[in-house]
Amino acid sequence: MCARLRELELGAVADLGFVGLDDGEGEQPAVITGFRASGGKRLSSSKKVVNRLISSLRAPVEHGFASLKTFRILSKVRMHPRHATALVRALLVLTHHQVAR
Repeated sequence: MCARLRELELGAVADLGFVGLDDGEGEQPAVITGFRASGGKRLSSSKKVVNRLISSLRAPVEHGFASLKTFRILSKVRMHPRHATALVRALLVLTHHQVAR
């Protein structure tokens, strides 16, 4: 996955479940994750700030997926995938607008 992201010159922001996925090839990571406290040590204040920034980037997307799951929209869609993609995009924009208020 990381190789494909680099090939397309893209990146991904992921949660702490994906720590260690990116093997760190090159200067820019393909998958950006937060920091995890380990060994009973607390995170430094700068690492906490980074985790908050990553969470703020991920929040609208997580809210959008939660809405899609709640309304079971994708399980009820009976249309061409192109139209379903447009529907999902529109719903995510509306969700992002609602979260941003």
